[in-house]
Amino acid sequence: MERDVSYSIYEKLASKYGMSIEQAKANCDNMEKMAQEVGLDFRFDLQKLTNTFDAHRLVMYAKTQGLMHEMTERILRAYYTEGKHIGDHATLITLADDVGLDSNATEAMLASTDFSDTVRQDEKQADQYNIRSIPFFLVNKKYGISGAQPTEAFVQSLEQIIEQDGLRVTQPGISCDEDGCDIPEK
Repeated sequence: MERDVSYSIYEKLASKYGMSIEQAKANCDNMEKMAQEVGLDFRFDLQKLTNTFDAHRLVMYAKTQGLMHEMTERILRAYYTEGKHIGDHATLITLADDVGLDSNATEAMLASTDFSDTVRQDEKQADQYNIRSIPFFLVNKKYGISGAQPTEAFVQSLEQIIEQDGLRVTQPGISCDEDGCDIPEK
């Protein structure tokens, strides 16, 4: 996708899924309501579609500074709630500054190709897992749960995975982050 796009999320979804714009709006309204139920504020009417490659590079840069989660959250809020253009470098620099990254270093990184290989590798891995939309949850590197779904759907899917893989988590102290999960030794 190009950086500057002249069509709305509704037009993109209608074209991608072969539905009317009204159906796309209704689907987005439903997602907004589901998000509200868990305390998120999605505003698809404000969303500016763009190529997010540089935003992903910025998240990888933020990871090296210990601010990956903060940067990810800031970009997502800017995109889904505030209607900011997260393909625009000036916007990304401002967002990086918001979470405590150095503006000059961020600007230099965005002007370079730094972290491009890292993002391309992530894209290849997503392709290997057949990930085509967000949100997408990968469990045990073999089970995928796609889309914004009700809590009950996730619980049912996780129960099936636990049953199929014979998993039983009985240990306290398991922690997970962007690199996976650490399970303490017995």
